[in-house]
Amino acid sequence: MARRYDPERRQRIIDAAIRVVGEKGIARLSHRTVAAAADVPLGSTTYHFKTLDDLLVAALRQANEGFAKVVASRGGLEDPETDLAGELAGLMGEWLAGDRTGVELECELYLAALRRPALRPVAAEWARDLADRLSRRTDAVTARALVALVDGICLQVLLTEAPYDEEYARDVLRRVIP
Repeated sequence: MARRYDPERRQRIIDAAIRVVGEKGIARLSHRTVAAAADVPLGSTTYHFKTLDDLLVAALRQANEGFAKVVASRGGLEDPETDLAGELAGLMGEWLAGDRTGVELECELYLAALRRPALRPVAAEWARDLADRLSRRTDAVTARALVALVDGICLQVLLTEAPYDEEYARDVLRRVIP
């Protein structure tokens, strides 16, 4: 069914791209697979996103919102009275306890930046945003180290399928925080 006026089409295309990557991986993403998943004409995907990298950038931006929403909902990173290591460990636990497919998708898109330079600025935005938040509570070097540690712990949990150990994460994070 043709839709002449479809203000939500761009968003449906992004959502479909996220579904395709989540179900089939980035290697199977194409304008054609996304158009089919979004139930839009093929030309709509190329109209809104000239290249697959443009589409992946939009998908990564949206996927990055998952962790950002967890951070915003808890609010503990801003509170100087909150134990920073405990708050970060709790944030990771909440994020990893969420929809596992969504968490894996966020990481897959994040890591895709290794091979797709167009994604690097978006991946860097996520790390920079978290480091900026942490810099309000500690120095900039420690904030960057904490971001790297959060990345590493999350990847280890996802890759090994081991359960997240919040106590371990809290202990390791405390070792980095002066």
